[in-house]
Amino acid sequence: MPEKDDDAKKPASETVPDQRWKLQVFYLCFYGFMTQIRPGESFITPYLLGADKNFTQVEVTNVITPVMTYSYMAVLVPIFLLTDYLRYKPVLVLQSLSHISIWLLLVLGTSVLAMQLMEFFYSVTMAARIAYSSYIFSLVTPSRYQRMASYSRSAVLLGVFTSSVLGQLCVTLGGVSFLTLNYISLGFVSFGLILTLFLERPRRSLFFNRPEGAAPTELDKMAGGDGGGGTRGWREAVLCRMLREVGALAEQPQLRLWSLWWVFNSAGYYLMLYYVQILWNEIYPTTDNRRVYNGGVDAASTLLGAGASLAAGYVKIRWRLWSELVIGVVTAFQAGLLLLMNTTSNIWLCYAAYVLFRGSYQFLVPLAIFQIATSLSKELCALVFGVNTFFATVLKTIITIIVADKRGLGLSVHPQFYVYFGYFTLLAVVYLVAAVCVGIRHSRHKQLAEPALPKEPCQLLTEVAAQEKSLKAGAV
Repeated sequence: MPEKDDDAKKPASETVPDQRWKLQVFYLCFYGFMTQIRPGESFITPYLLGADKNFTQVEVTNVITPVMTYSYMAVLVPIFLLTDYLRYKPVLVLQSLSHISIWLLLVLGTSVLAMQLMEFFYSVTMAARIAYSSYIFSLVTPSRYQRMASYSRSAVLLGVFTSSVLGQLCVTLGGVSFLTLNYISLGFVSFGLILTLFLERPRRSLFFNRPEGAAPTELDKMAGGDGGGGTRGWREAVLCRMLREVGALAEQPQLRLWSLWWVFNSAGYYLMLYYVQILWNEIYPTTDNRRVYNGGVDAASTLLGAGASLAAGYVKIRWRLWSELVIGVVTAFQAGLLLLMNTTSNIWLCYAAYVLFRGSYQFLVPLAIFQIATSLSKELCALVFGVNTFFATVLKTIITIIVADKRGLGLSVHPQFYVYFGYFTLLAVVYLVAAVCVGIRHSRHKQLAEPALPKEPCQLLTEVAAQEKSLKAGAV
């Protein structure tokens, strides 16, 4: 008999008519695509360093850019909680307003303080990304989660790719100035705000807003509730219990390994991302905007990242045995790419290394998501990813204070990339040593587990004869 769709098992009030679900899919994907169209984004650093704004490289590297890291750490937890409490849509509106603020400041701002404020709003838009990825799951039934995630992810990647290509074509072929490109971006993000206003606000969310009679969640069970009545109790105490539960889960080797990868490697990845445009400008300074290819490089890295993410879904190995080795090899490869980016004088080699670096990171991301999420409830999974992201942000902030901020070492971009190279090299060594230890431990367990094989008859006869000969020699 054919299997029935999961929607058929749910009350009529929770099912979504097929036509309406298709409209939701289309609108959400269109929204996700359009909100990524910001063609000026790939050229912000050369715009700040160029004749339009004329900031110095020291100001951009050591005064303006670090603000984004600090602001992101400050707003991450409040936005994470508000996203669920306000049921997603208000945070998506906040994200759109922040995007508009970014490009208004880029167009009209002339001071370092204005650019620091721009970086603050940039951090808000980054922290609010969770609202979109959570929102899509609140509108559809669990049977459609996988398809919805696939559609929305594809729409976002296509939007990033289109935005990068559009920006590069405007600059290279159209001769559009960076200032005009930012006006175009302002128009697109303003249109994104209009699209946000027409989003449907969900009636439920993951933690705070649970419908009456809903199945008990992990939070409800901890609070002793039965679905809708335990809300006040867990607000007061259960979040602490959830955090303790996450601490207990850290004893699971695979969860611990991939969570540590998420914390340490994503911190280094985003630091590279924040400063790489400054490195490109250092390697290839030019006053001809047509010869700046940041958009094309971002487009290529987006395509490779999407392909790497897709390929990761088909990797079938014994992850308990090979995880450390895979992570170690990829991290060592990334360290080599960072060294190449920092030592080459050829901008095209630097571009290629950047594309490969981003692709290798995106290859491991879905593997980490699968390894972390495979044994967790939806609530615990969301909390684990939130905790991992928070610790990665704290680490990123510490490194920024020490390395990049003018109140710390205040290093220029090349010495910074040597620090990032050393950081990834150290991580690679740790992962590879761990892989050797896992291999040795596995080999010993395998030897202990193998039963003694029965001896062949000829071998038994030979051993008996040898023993008799030994006894006779002893008697003599």
